[in-house]
Amino acid sequence: MNALTKIFNWKRTIVASLVVLLILIVSNFYGIYTNKFYFLKPSNYIFPLLTSIHFLYLYVVWFKISEDELPDPKMRNVELALYGLIAIYAFKIYGTAMMLTSISEYTEHVIPASFKPFVISTLVLYSVLPLMTLYLFWLRKRLVGPYNFENYNNNLNIWQ
Repeated sequence: MNALTKIFNWKRTIVASLVVLLILIVSNFYGIYTNKFYFLKPSNYIFPLLTSIHFLYLYVVWFKISEDELPDPKMRNVELALYGLIAIYAFKIYGTAMMLTSISEYTEHVIPASFKPFVISTLVLYSVLPLMTLYLFWLRKRLVGPYNFENYNNNLNIWQ
């Protein structure tokens, strides 16, 4: 695990998560079967709104590690919301895999040439995102500390 920590330190993990999230948000507006972008479709805005939780967690972890602060209840609540978001990421992985396997159903229709590469790259990014998130949870526990609120007031030194 130390070799993985040397390659993917906390800054690289957060930046990689940001890049993956931004690519997935842009790809969420892309119509795979039609090869067009749909910005006026309200359902395309659900995923970007949900990823705001992930962006908030990335910011909080960056701030807590760089300022050497203890975890707080608000950070725990954002992390718990992110656990629920991982379930949504799993649903998106399943939906993208179903799109990839549905290509045989549309043999009589004109499918764009970008269908397979785009769906495969989206599937890989959706699969990497929960792994990076779980790794970031591990890094948070290691670098910021566990959530121990029973002794929170005893460990809080306001004179530092």
